[in-house]
Amino acid sequence: MKENNGKAQTSPSQRPRSPRVPVDFSLVVEGKTAKGEPFEVKAAAVKISRGGATLLLDTEVEKGAHVFLTPPFGRQLEAEINGIWIDENDSKQRVGVKLLDANGWFAD
Repeated sequence: MKENNGKAQTSPSQRPRSPRVPVDFSLVVEGKTAKGEPFEVKAAAVKISRGGATLLLDTEVEKGAHVFLTPPFGRQLEAEINGIWIDENDSKQRVGVKLLDANGWFAD
């Protein structure tokens, strides 16, 4: 039998690990469409955190796909698409990406 140490069992928080900051800058996104065709398009970053971003992206992509982001500053970053949705307010596609470099936007 396990002992109860008096601490309540809680579920993990749904809050992001790092704050998301509203931004507005263009970047180039390269990858493959849901049909496997290569693409290179301009997109807009609307929110970023240390390890990810929300992008406005008009290209049809799949969750789990790897893409490359080229911001107007720094170097090209590899990312994985971890969410795709249509915003109710403007009917535009949003894409959530997780940066694959541990240092995210701030990597050397």
